[in-house]
Amino acid sequence: MTIAAILAGRDQTIESVTPATTVMAAARLLADKRIGALPVMEGDQVVGIFSERDVIHALKEHGAAALDTMVGAAMTAPAITVKPADSVLGALSLMTRRRIRHLPVVEGTALVGFVSIGDLVKYRIDRIEADAAAMRDYIQSV
Repeated sequence: MTIAAILAGRDQTIESVTPATTVMAAARLLADKRIGALPVMEGDQVVGIFSERDVIHALKEHGAAALDTMVGAAMTAPAITVKPADSVLGALSLMTRRRIRHLPVVEGTALVGFVSIGDLVKYRIDRIEADAAAMRDYIQSV
């Protein structure tokens, strides 16, 4: 099971921001799209991740003035990334070790997807349920 399998058949629209985007604009985008994180792009390269956690940390450090600062000052960088050929279990392990919930998927330097821990867990559960159903069908046919 690879990251490419999760990306297959999905809407490939990836919301993103630049380091020059204000924290307020990025937070608004997170809320409007009901997502937890955004890749921060400089041209076609992922330079960081901006998440709900980054908003909270910025507010803690700078108060309401944080909303007028740039994402580049508040983002988590460098971004930890995976490749489409990487395994789902490897990505889950990476997320657990690094205590992160979102991973940009890159091929070379180009962003080709963005996955959350929820995406990976759902895929894993779906596969386990499919395997269990196949096993039940096999047992019943014997």
